[in-house]
Amino acid sequence: MRLTGRRESTNVDDRRGVRLSGKAGAGMGIGGIILVAIISLIMGGNPMDMLQQLGAADMTNVSASQENFTEEEQELAHFSKQILAGTEDVWTTLFEKAGRTYKNPQMVLFTDQVQTGCGGATSQVGPFYCSADQSLYLDLSFFSQMRSQLGADGDFAYAYVIAHEVGHHVEYLLGILSKVHAQMSRMSQTEANKLSVRLELLADFYAGVWAHYDNKMFGSVEDGDLEEAINCASVIGDDYLQKKARGYAQPETFNHGTSAQRMHWFKLGYESGDMSQGEKLLSVKD
Repeated sequence: MRLTGRRESTNVDDRRGVRLSGKAGAGMGIGGIILVAIISLIMGGNPMDMLQQLGAADMTNVSASQENFTEEEQELAHFSKQILAGTEDVWTTLFEKAGRTYKNPQMVLFTDQVQTGCGGATSQVGPFYCSADQSLYLDLSFFSQMRSQLGADGDFAYAYVIAHEVGHHVEYLLGILSKVHAQMSRMSQTEANKLSVRLELLADFYAGVWAHYDNKMFGSVEDGDLEEAINCASVIGDDYLQKKARGYAQPETFNHGTSAQRMHWFKLGYESGDMSQGEKLLSVKD
């Protein structure tokens, strides 16, 4: 991506190096932790149910430690702040055109564990959005995991991850997130999963819409960038991750969408830039 000279967002709470006490994930080997990260589908959605199942422990005792961050991590922090700024510029413009007001989300950078408006969380669940505090949470080590465990690499792939979480914030501001979650609470798990898939695919679509207009505004997309995002979308599909983890897929348990679906909706958003196209995916009734 071309980001030279681009501003950084100031809506960032950098908590890296702050260590939280607790034993979240205790008793699990590294293989189990990786499996949980894969099955939780790496990004998006609400990871709190998974944390409760893992027995996430008390994270109230906080102690700060000074860390010398590597040059790579500092570059990733700078990059992430630039991408967040790009989403602010794009969504502010699109909301204004629609007669709405866009409220910027906050991005929280953390190390290992974090307290959120949705409860305690660990980096095991990957990046996520919490509507209770309108914040997206990111442990930058996730990008290394994308590269080493899933073969998804490149700055545009990383940008897609952030833009997807911001996509959930857009859903929240439009009233979609709360309405769908209310519907899901009255459904069986299988039916709720189907709505969860639609929310995730809509966030993928919004990530594509962001990329469309970010490129229009700043000329940010370079050759190969789209392929990076498409590859990332393909390796975080439910079917791909379940087959990778256990050799087969169970469609009734999908809650993020297949690889083909995720690639399709991101690409549609990127190519069209048309917010109304998302209505084909999800029509929310009161």
